[in-house]
Formats: sequence, C-alpha cells, structure tokens
Amino acid sequence: MTINKAFLFPALICLFSALAFSQSVTRTVTKTDRFDFGAGGTVAIAGAPNGSVKVVGTSKNEVEITAVVEVLGSSEANAAKLAELTGFATEESASRTAVNSVGPHNKFGLKKLPKTLAKDLLLASFKIDYVISVPHYCDLEIDGGKGDLSVTGVEGSMRINFVESDANVEIIGGNSTIIIAKGNLDLAIGVKGWRARTADVSVGTGTLTVRLPSTMSSDIDAVILRSGTITNELPDLKPRDRKVAFTDKAIAAKAGVGGAQLKFTVGDGTLKLSRLTPRYKLNPIAF
Repeated sequence: MTINKAFLFPALICLFSALAFSQSVTRTVTKTDRFDFGAGGTVAIAGAPNGSVKVVGTSKNEVEITAVVEVLGSSEANAAKLAELTGFATEESASRTAVNSVGPHNKFGLKKLPKTLAKDLLLASFKIDYVISVPHYCDLEIDGGKGDLSVTGVEGSMRINFVESDANVEIIGGNSTIIIAKGNLDLAIGVKGWRARTADVSVGTGTLTVRLPSTMSSDIDAVILRSGTITNELPDLKPRDRKVAFTDKAIAAKAGVGGAQLKFTVGDGTLKLSRLTPRYKLNPIAF
C-alpha cells in the first residue's frame, strides 16, 4: 500500500502540534509588594502584553501591588522556571514609582540571558493581572497590552495607553490623555464635582461612552473620524458656532459658559455623550 505523502506530512504536523499542546503545563502564582509612597507623586505602570490592570486610590500613603501571573510551559520544569522569572520589578523614588512587567516579551528584564536558560521560554505564553492601590492624590501613567482596565478613586493627571481593552475610568481632577486602540471605554468625568480640567480621549475601533456632570462648563469636541455614529443625550449642549450644526459625525459644543477643552475621538465605532448621574457607578469588571 502506498501512502500519499501530500496527506502524510500535514497529518504528522497536526499530530505533533496536538501532542505539544496536550503536554503544555499551566501554572498560576501570585506575587505581591507594598511600600511607602507619599501623595503628590507619579505612579507609572507598564502592564504585560496580556493581562488586566486595576488601579484604586486609597487614603494610605503607600503603593500595594498584587500580581496574578499565569504562564504556559512545555513541561513542569519550564512552567516552574517561567513562573519564577515572570512578574514585575519596581523603581522607587520619593516623587516617582514605576511598576514594570517582566517576562518573555522583554527577556525577563535581564540584560544578558543565562546560557542555561531554555530558548523556548522566550516564546512562552503568559499574562499578568494587576490590582494596584495608590494614594488618592497622585498622577498616573499606564501602558497596557490586551486586557481589562479599571481606574477609580485617583485624583491627579492621567496618561493611559492600551492596545485593546474593555476599560472603565473615573476622572476626578487633573488633565488626562487616554488612548484605547481597540475596545470599549466607559469614561466618567467629574465624579466628585467639576474641576475644569482638560481631557483628550480617543478609541481607535470600538465604543466610547462619556458621562459628564450637569454642572460643567467646558468646550467639547466629539468626532467620528471614519465610520460610526455620535449619540448625544445632553440636550443643554449648544453649538460653539451657531452656524455649525451638530451632526452624527461631529459635535463642536459649549457646555455652560465654556472653558476647559474636552476632546473625544473615535476612529470607527460609536461615541455616546450622556449625563453623569448622582448615583453613577462604573460598570463592574471582574478581576
């Protein structure tokens, strides 16, 4: 009997792939740290390529980090080594603290890899889910890959950049720049009263929901760059130029007497302007 080689080769590839997958080992570990950090400083977080980030402002002058690390190794030994090397490193000073993810994506933060380290570890899958408590009054810088994002209770400036996320963010005070390349962002501005701060928020592809207080005075620009629709649920918004009417693609508005610049942009998707209610709560995200 003659076996067709064109059939045999793909069959072997599928067999070896199945065997490799069946022999993979998942390991989950939790790593923690806590240290003093006074109000008024900056906390910078570099998330993993995959994994969530939850930041909560508290009354304590400290930073507390809980990181749940999940790795996928080709064997028990590989998984154990991955779990040991993957996690986070901190850079601490009086005015700035950085929490940096380390893993296969950045050679585990090592300048030079040990010769005994298996090369396949650099290709291993992993994710890190963070819960980080920071002082109420601090500035935030957050960079993330693919995963959920939640920021609550922090009163300071924010710079946030995520590749893909279902995100919930409260802006209390401070100027903010937020970019979500793909996903959904539920943004609440002025949850403790209007502070007249600027915001530049964009979602590349997805949905941006903006919740604004009735007491605000600001200039608002909302734009759909390519495809999609703006839904305006704020009847008291007025055109800044009475000759330029609102459309489902662009709104140039004045709230109150005008003032702080709020810019909202969606490339492809939906942009919704709605009222921030007194009992408003962020949509829960499971972490």
